[in-house]
Order: sequence, then structure tokens, then C-alpha cells
Amino acid sequence: MRLSNALGLSILLLPVLALLPLITARSESIAVRIDPPALDEPASEGLETAVLAGGCFWGVQAVYQHTKGVHNAVSGYAGGDARDANYQAVSYGRTGHAESVRVTFDPRVTSYGKILHIFFSVAHDPTQLNRQGPDFGTQYRSEIFAQSEAQRQVAKAYIAQLDTTRVFGKPIVTKTDTDKAAFYPAEDYHQDFAVKNPMHPYIVINDHPKVEQLKALFPDVYNATPMTVANAKTAGH
Repeated sequence: MRLSNALGLSILLLPVLALLPLITARSESIAVRIDPPALDEPASEGLETAVLAGGCFWGVQAVYQHTKGVHNAVSGYAGGDARDANYQAVSYGRTGHAESVRVTFDPRVTSYGKILHIFFSVAHDPTQLNRQGPDFGTQYRSEIFAQSEAQRQVAKAYIAQLDTTRVFGKPIVTKTDTDKAAFYPAEDYHQDFAVKNPMHPYIVINDHPKVEQLKALFPDVYNATPMTVANAKTAGH
């Protein structure tokens, strides 16, 4: 993921819009219908947090902002040190950080298992090692930063379940063994990027289809109105 300048955006925009129907049709084959996890956490009182890395955080954030039960989805960095938690440093791929999204959700509305169900089905491709779509580097790796041992057990069991069924055709490379890592919110210009820039070529090609796939495959939890970081702050989350 790279920020485009205004000139590049204006040049790219028209052909991308013209190809939007084809892009959307092609992207529908990217999402995979998979069974929900056989093992899930029991619903508990209060809010819970998941930290997920699945490539460029713009699209992962957008997916969860449209998921019912999610009170906030913040783009950021996890897996490295505080001194390197900035976009410029992370972009070199040598900091240990992965572009990640911290999802705060109500497990009584949408369980942790459902969060993972969406993660593996539409938010990213868990078979791509150290890349995602057009983006390459360890900062775009697939990783679940478990916030508790219970989360880790659910994640590992789900990966084993999916690998057994061979639903993806290739092994899942998602990491789950990193101890609870600190999460560092990304710069303000990255927050709510897909909502603020719906016509950005990267969003049109890579991320808008993910939201559409969420709507198609998970209509029970799809929320047409995104819970943006700005709105979450107003609500106190």
C-alpha cells in the first residue's frame, strides 16, 4: 500500500472506475466460503479486543468497521518496538512490525470466533507468506496477536480445522505464537482511510470488494454504516 499523489490519482481514477464492474466480479472469487470455528470462546460481559494482521490495514479496518458488534477498529502496528512504530520505518520491512488492526468488539453480539471467521474468509488471504495482494514484505504478513491464551487456543484450533479441510487449496501461513504484543496506533491519516477515500484506486481495487464480500457472505453481521475511529472516539471507545 502506497499513498498516491494527486496527479497520479487523477490519471488512474477514470480507467479504474471504468473497470469497477470487472474488478468486483473478479474479486468475488477471492473470498472463500468456510465453516465457522468448531471451538469458540464463550460470550462474556464487557468488550474484548483482537489484534489482527492481514496485509494493508486500510482494508482490514474497513471490513471490521462494517461488522456488527465492533465498537472500534484502529489501524496500527504490532510485533516490533515503540521506536519503530511509524509508517516510514515499518515500510522498510525490517522492524518486526506488521500492519495490524485492533478490533474492539462485544462478544455477546459478535464472538471472537466470528471475528476470525471473517478474518480468514474475506479480510485477507491466509495462504500468502509475507505479502498480501500487491504488497510485499514481512510488514504485510498474516498474524493473529492473541490477547489471551483462550484466544490463542481458538485461533490455533481454527487454523488446524481449516487446514484439515484443505478449503484454501494451500497451507495457511498465519502466525499465532507471538506473545501478547504491544499495539501502536498508526498515524491519523491512515485512520478511516477507506471511508474517507472511497475512490482511491487502491481502495477501489483491493478493499471495496472485501466490504462487498462481507455483505454477501456475512449478512447477519454486516453493518451498512461503518463504525469509524472518529465516531468511536465520540462514543468513548
